[in-house]
Amino acid sequence: MAENVGGFEDPSAEVLAEAAATFGLLASTPRLHLLWALAQGESDVTHLADRVGGALPAVSQHLSKLKLAGLVRSRREGRRQVYYVDDPDVVTVVRIMVGQLAARSGETSVAHGGLGVPPGGAVALRS
Repeated sequence: MAENVGGFEDPSAEVLAEAAATFGLLASTPRLHLLWALAQGESDVTHLADRVGGALPAVSQHLSKLKLAGLVRSRREGRRQVYYVDDPDVVTVVRIMVGQLAARSGETSVAHGGLGVPPGGAVALRS
């Protein structure tokens, strides 16, 4: 039975299980880095591998898992497969989470650049 606390009902067990599985995927540093990079804009696997410092086969495998989970999409451009995130809510969650942690550790360029936060300013999300 869903409890209503503070105007919010508890989600169903199925929704919580799906959310846990999604967060489990993001518990991998390389996958989170890939999603962060794709939240900044679309890219092909070669550029992503260079950016995150991973081997091409490993990056491809991580992208496949993210794609199966519906967090990443792709399209073919000639011989290249271009990956992107088209769900603004996924972008928002990643930017808030990584941005807040970066701000706590003093990495202001990540916190401010990733979230569009002016120094000392309020969070202004952009997708």
